[in-house]
Amino acid sequence: MKKAANSKPRSHRWLGQLVLILAIFMVLHWWRSEPLASGDAPALTGDLAGGGRFDLDGLQGKPVLVHFWATWCPVCRFGDDTIAAIAEDFNVITVAIQSGGAAEIMGHLSRASLSFPVIPDSDGVLATAWGVSGVPASFVLDGSGRIRFATVGYTTGIGLRGRLWAAGMLD
Repeated sequence: MKKAANSKPRSHRWLGQLVLILAIFMVLHWWRSEPLASGDAPALTGDLAGGGRFDLDGLQGKPVLVHFWATWCPVCRFGDDTIAAIAEDFNVITVAIQSGGAAEIMGHLSRASLSFPVIPDSDGVLATAWGVSGVPASFVLDGSGRIRFATVGYTTGIGLRGRLWAAGMLD
């Protein structure tokens, strides 16, 4: 049986399909990220679930990861260890959306053996101010408090670290 002269090799079909899938992924990513805050970071202050008070203005001069998540979010749980590891090397503040009060959030962190600073956002006020409508959502700020990168959905540790490094270089 002879191959038709016009038929494309299988590798070309796969490549075309891969390009189409990547294009769809990029459009969906852009669409989900569109409402996120940009430019100068909105105010971010609040009581930490583990005690104490947080004010984003106190971290001026260094890159910061602001990470919105929820205890009930399976994708967030998949990336929790990554956020905890990054918090050991960079300035990180997380905001737990609609995840209960401080006791519930600290219980979640304890059960998962996690340690990173968390501001409870039980009513979603902070999430709204930052344009977050889905979690996880991550913002990388430069040292002057300007949002340099924003994304919704799972992001790899190396991707977040790279963005933090770039934000430090852009400042």
